[in-house]
Amino acid sequence: MEIPLPKVNRNLLTPTFLSLWTMMFLIEFVKGALLVSILPVYMGDVLGLSALAIGLSFSTQYIGDNLFRAPAGWLISRIGFRLAMTLGISIMLIAVLLIAFTHQIGYIVLGCALLGAGTSPLWPCVMLGVSSVTEKNQNFATAMGVIQISSLGGTGLGPVLINFLVGISYALVFSVLLGCIGAVLLISLALPGVVKEAEEEEAPRRGKVNTSRPFDKLKHLQERLAQTIGEVRRNIHVSRLLYPALFLQSFAVGLLTPVITLFVRTELGLSPEQFSLMLIVGGGFTVLGLIPVGRLVDQWGTTSFLNAGFALAAVSIGLFAYAKGMPGLLVWGLVILIGASYACILPSWNTMVSTLLPKKEKGAVWGFFLAIQGTGMVIGPVVSGRLWDFFGPHAPFLASAGAMSLLFLIHLRLSHKNVRRDGQEALPSAAGRDRLE
Repeated sequence: MEIPLPKVNRNLLTPTFLSLWTMMFLIEFVKGALLVSILPVYMGDVLGLSALAIGLSFSTQYIGDNLFRAPAGWLISRIGFRLAMTLGISIMLIAVLLIAFTHQIGYIVLGCALLGAGTSPLWPCVMLGVSSVTEKNQNFATAMGVIQISSLGGTGLGPVLINFLVGISYALVFSVLLGCIGAVLLISLALPGVVKEAEEEEAPRRGKVNTSRPFDKLKHLQERLAQTIGEVRRNIHVSRLLYPALFLQSFAVGLLTPVITLFVRTELGLSPEQFSLMLIVGGGFTVLGLIPVGRLVDQWGTTSFLNAGFALAAVSIGLFAYAKGMPGLLVWGLVILIGASYACILPSWNTMVSTLLPKKEKGAVWGFFLAIQGTGMVIGPVVSGRLWDFFGPHAPFLASAGAMSLLFLIHLRLSHKNVRRDGQEALPSAAGRDRLE
């Protein structure tokens, strides 16, 4: 089901797109600050917990996000952006309040779970909005480059700014984060409301159902959900290799998320300020490349950029595992290469996935794909903690590099199966958008 947006499809920067862009930045700012700078240091240095315990806490956030992504995508098509995001951000507010004003590990874990659940509608909202805005001009990759700038900008600036504020006061830190959530809550009220097309499509069915009784309403909802699942099954025609690829794409990142701060501080001996500079440099190269790569992907397709990105990421992350003792210039060079690899991967990957959507139930399918992809962010931190505790600090980085190498091989197979006989790429390009078979 299409989400109605303001009728300015030729202009990418619609009010809804700008609202989603701003919300993406602020939400990722809060999550980046909590997950990268606050929780690892607090749980490791203050509470004295193991890397495994930190990884488990991180996983609860990703579990909460992952469990509700597919339902969120389905609901967005029926209740609209506004209500879905307002409910989600309200839950996020409760989560940060728990983390800020409680000190027991159980409440922190609960707060992380609620944080994931509250932010679960964000990416389905963004993907549906971008798909609708770019449908006529087929500039999805360019739009995703713009979106990824807000995502990476928030994720990067959150830890950078919070690292400077932590030394002043944790009360100030949480005040800033709560202020950001309040701003997101206000912005969510300006998003589109109920989807008219969904209402019109379901109206005949509602007329045949007596919804005056609660049990009838529940039965009707179950029937609609079953119909949606059947519709998704009938319309998704993809290679089975896509599913492990979706998992590995986020698993490689999930392996590094809970340990990168500890690795940089304990193994490389960098100060919080130096770590912030490293985030700025690596993230800066990614951000600078997103829009140019997105434009090229819209013209040439995704295959070359994904192959180059996966290969470069595998090599650079693998070498970074042995950064201890390396010359400083070489370490910074690896950081730049990692940033450049993700500039190739991020807009290209989402563009490839967008070509697999059926015409109906786009929200549910986006949620389904994002849920599979998010599973890697659930399992990755747990595996990362085990690898760190049993094999050493370099192990999570080598595992991440291995995941990228496997993803490179899978994508080679996927792209080989979808090249036309005349040698042209079958997905996704400006000339053709065939689905994976």
